[in-house]
Amino acid sequence: MGRHLSIITLTALLLLFSFTSSEAGAVGVNYGRVANNLPSATKVAQLLKSHSISQIKLYDADPSVLRALSNSGIKVVVTLPNEQLYSASTRSSFALSWVQRNVAAYHPSTLIQAIAVGNEVFVDPRNLTSYLVPAMQNIHAALVLLHLDDTVKVSSPIALTALRSSYPPSAGAFRNDLIELVLHPMLDLIRQSQSYLMVNAYPFFAYEANTDVISLDYALFRPNPGVVDAGTNLRYYSLFDAQIDAVFAALSALKYDDIKVVVSETGWPSKGETNETGAGIDNAAAYNGNLVRRVLSGLAGTPLRPNLDLEVYVFALFNENMKPGPTSERNYGLFYPDEGKVYDIQFSGNGGSGNGNGGLRWVEDRGRSKGSNGSSGKVSQRTTGETWCVANGMVGKKRLQEALDYACGQGRADCKDIQPGAACYDPNTVEAHASFAFNSYYQKMGRGAGTCDFEGAAYVVSQVPKIGKCALPTRY
Repeated sequence: MGRHLSIITLTALLLLFSFTSSEAGAVGVNYGRVANNLPSATKVAQLLKSHSISQIKLYDADPSVLRALSNSGIKVVVTLPNEQLYSASTRSSFALSWVQRNVAAYHPSTLIQAIAVGNEVFVDPRNLTSYLVPAMQNIHAALVLLHLDDTVKVSSPIALTALRSSYPPSAGAFRNDLIELVLHPMLDLIRQSQSYLMVNAYPFFAYEANTDVISLDYALFRPNPGVVDAGTNLRYYSLFDAQIDAVFAALSALKYDDIKVVVSETGWPSKGETNETGAGIDNAAAYNGNLVRRVLSGLAGTPLRPNLDLEVYVFALFNENMKPGPTSERNYGLFYPDEGKVYDIQFSGNGGSGNGNGGLRWVEDRGRSKGSNGSSGKVSQRTTGETWCVANGMVGKKRLQEALDYACGQGRADCKDIQPGAACYDPNTVEAHASFAFNSYYQKMGRGAGTCDFEGAAYVVSQVPKIGKCALPTRY
């Protein structure tokens, strides 16, 4: 991972969705090992399984790791490092030998699903760009020769600095110096081999460099007014979506609308230097927790691609104590080296197997619940002080109506005051009625963790809200 401080846009969207029509995306984790205090590969495999992490991406093809993941059911992306690009690009025999040693020797017991050829090659100071596509072509040819090309795909993670323009998202465009040299042949190979483009996207960098114009709520998937892209009239509610749609717009400008995008890295540091605004454990938990919950819930679509099932790899599995650079670089981990959690997020849509096929469920009286940042809690837990649950208008009327119908069904919430002619019927809007219903349920459930969520359609406030002539009560 590198620091890419170019202005990447304001915004992006916690996208609206239908519970019945949208399927979940997939979430994996980057397993970096630039550290001298990490657990063994065998322990890491056990850690991944115990936390329902079903996909990982490596920055090499370490034999001990690949052996440890054998028969685990965990899908793996291996990497041919930048240092080997020249050899792989100039010698097809090297590429074939690399694939034989690092993929064929373990597949299919170890579920290697892709090879990342290099990492952020365009920003490597050694000027390796011209070697990238020939290396990818030779690696793909080796897979074809070994009859592995149907199951193992070839790609290369690019940084957002590959874009010369990213704001507004509709103006996304690739750098001119990359288009003919590398992007056209790389995207042709991706298309022909039915692979995908890997993109590393870090809202943290754009936020940190532009706190005067980018709201923290935009960056963390939290409720906000949104910003309209004048080029498309699409409203964005989070920085992540704006970054991804800038990539889609850039692909579209080159006539590659059919290319799939996988977010090969994204994350937020839990600690940073004093001048690294936004770095901190609460913000890291919010960003990664909300992102994971969103993807697994089927919320992965973007304004430009609303039906998208996005695949995302969070950076990183561990804090890595030997990474160079500022403090933040060593503190992206979800886990400490002793395997303790830096903060709590869940990698399965329903707290179960982590297969990515289920949506998160609304909390009733089942005990465990999903909190607003994706952490788990108990219904018996109570927040301190007075709090209320209100509707998140950003998700739209259809989405709110579905959640409202659920809240008022089977006596879950007390909805008599929002019936026609009742005291709190006016204002007669879905958002107002949903706030009353959501708050009723939240208070009846003792303000338990996760009982004000409704799959992102609601959130907790600490100042008493007043809607029309009625204030939301704290007791029912």
